[in-house]
Amino acid sequence: MFLLQATEATRPTFWRIGPVGKAAFYYLAAVSIAVFLLGSYRRVRSYTQGAADPQDRLADLPGRTVAAARTVLSNRTLRDGDLLAGLAHAFVVWGFLTLLIATTILGIDMDLYRPLTGDSFWVGDFYLSYSLVVDAMGLLFVVGLGVLLYRRYAARDGAGARLWGRHTAREDDLFVWALFFLGVGGYLTEGVRILGQNYPDFETVSFVGWFVALVLESAGMTPGMAVDAYPAVWWAHSILALAFIAAIPLGKPFHMLASAANVVASDDDAGRRLPGVPADLAATNADSLSDFTWKELLDGDACTKCGRCSSACPAKASGRPLDPRDVILDLKSYRESRDAGGEDVPIVADGGTSVVDSETMESCLACMACMDACPVEIEHLTSFTRMNRQLVDQGDVDRSVQDVFQNVMQQGNTFGESARTRADWSDQLDFDVADARETEVEYLWYVGDYPSYDDRNKKVARSLAHIFEHAGVEYGILYDDEVYDGNDIRRIGEEFLYVDQAGTLVESFEDCEFEKIVCTDPHSFNTFENEYPEVDFAEFADDPMVDFDVDDWDGAPVFHWTQVVEDLVSEGRLGLRGDELDYTVTYHDPCHLGRYNDEYEAPRALVEATGCELVEMPRNRADSFCCGGGGGGLWMDFDDDPKPSEERLREAVEDTASAVEKFVVACPMCTTMFEDGRKTGGFEDDLAIVDVAELLIEAVEAGGPAAGGAAGPAGVGSDAMADD
Repeated sequence: MFLLQATEATRPTFWRIGPVGKAAFYYLAAVSIAVFLLGSYRRVRSYTQGAADPQDRLADLPGRTVAAARTVLSNRTLRDGDLLAGLAHAFVVWGFLTLLIATTILGIDMDLYRPLTGDSFWVGDFYLSYSLVVDAMGLLFVVGLGVLLYRRYAARDGAGARLWGRHTAREDDLFVWALFFLGVGGYLTEGVRILGQNYPDFETVSFVGWFVALVLESAGMTPGMAVDAYPAVWWAHSILALAFIAAIPLGKPFHMLASAANVVASDDDAGRRLPGVPADLAATNADSLSDFTWKELLDGDACTKCGRCSSACPAKASGRPLDPRDVILDLKSYRESRDAGGEDVPIVADGGTSVVDSETMESCLACMACMDACPVEIEHLTSFTRMNRQLVDQGDVDRSVQDVFQNVMQQGNTFGESARTRADWSDQLDFDVADARETEVEYLWYVGDYPSYDDRNKKVARSLAHIFEHAGVEYGILYDDEVYDGNDIRRIGEEFLYVDQAGTLVESFEDCEFEKIVCTDPHSFNTFENEYPEVDFAEFADDPMVDFDVDDWDGAPVFHWTQVVEDLVSEGRLGLRGDELDYTVTYHDPCHLGRYNDEYEAPRALVEATGCELVEMPRNRADSFCCGGGGGGLWMDFDDDPKPSEERLREAVEDTASAVEKFVVACPMCTTMFEDGRKTGGFEDDLAIVDVAELLIEAVEAGGPAAGGAAGPAGVGSDAMADD
């Protein structure tokens, strides 16, 4: 019996529609597809008006496409941090793709296979399997949309709050409701047909449609009424589907295509490695939309308005006038306005009419939290830096930042102090630090501005010197030939000064004999590792404004000091037993060490090597909350309430599982910001701010002689922690 049913199982595709209706449907389908193709062409054409991208984003396109398909289909980036939303969106994606594939299969059967062969493959077991899969996946589609609708409208004060913002528009509502009614309408059409055909036995595989038919019958609809109603129901569903296809390139639905393309074209190094520096620095600015690359223009269409970047942004959380989502969507709106013949206005400016205000860009901390949170690989920091370069070019820069630029130009450091005093922090040591310009060393130690000139961070530099000395590391420093690395002024937009600093440092590096570079500051570590090798210094050789003679730099192995010292500890060269200290501490992941360079474990291993109990804050590792010092935040005055540093300390005091005695950091800028936040936030009696190096040196002193009986440096703890 089942074999007979399976052989005969199928359904008419235009039941109760008729030849005229069928012709009308094909005509409307052709129109909707033409509108879709024309609109998509115009979208893509607008991207080609952007500048060429310095990264080869389409290299290994097949491999990139496969990797992107895995990301999109798994919804991995959406599940991260929000499992419910990720699963709901996955149901929608899987369901939508299944329904699209099912419609395509039906079209192939009707319009190609049947005319060519006079037969149909859409019968029997194939039809039954087809109906079962489509009903099941369509149900996931509707359930996923139901969850998203609930979060959007019913949970506006909770998890759905981030979905609403200045760019929330009627098209967003139309998009999600159109999808929902497409799913529900499909089942309604199926249910009416099943009822009108008196429940064909084999249609039980269409279990949702069968259930809908039973509900309709229990509500009073007879088979005859279903027969009469079916054409109206079918046309309503078909017109909605065709209108949706035509509308895809005209608004919010286009993100379905643009976001997938954005994932394909993504750059894993975006943010931590800003685009290469051309000799014509004006080409890096944002004077007009044509200065943005096609990928940066694509970012706007890829944005789903989910608000994850906004929720993750520490500047926005502190009340600063920055919402990463709004900036990306403002640029998109301006591009659409210009395409429609709208007024030409400045992209970014200090006051007046502009797409983005200078204060908005000055608020960015370059922490990359927005990029890390984005499920569709929007590279906010690349566009933000481009606009910051424009502000520098226009002179629309905060006065305190201009002072920093002046200090760097005149003295080679952000403090404006004499280069001759750069190594004065080492005067209180009871040993000499080798001069890497004169002695061959294993590690060239780049100390950095804050450990060299800031009184609080000089203690960190001395602690680290003692650690290197205690472990017998062959290291040396550049003394007064060391200059500022340029990482943060580059992220503020001062590209030329960055090149000058980088070239000067690389020239000093080339005059030394060393194997590796070790950095105190994660900001230095990032720019040495990811950006210096990308600079074509030879392009600037004839520029009278630069003062270096470097053709190129192939780089050298670069490490943050915690990575080096982790190896020393594991080798037993610090003589730690693992029980020297008994503090309860928490560790803050610096943005440039963690999110930028994926180093989370080395600092934690060092903390645990001292015997301290490490308690994690709720936001840790890639979810760490920025201290507020990056992107020039260290040099600006904001009326924050609270400051990012205060909010982070509050989290350590109030939201950790155990009472914390020490707040441990591994970045000089973080130390500075948290010491300030500890005072302004009223946390002075709650916890102390210590660098991992200071914690280690206290443990070394508490542990006595080093492994193997060698005595440690005299007064290691008191010297390292001495006041200046």
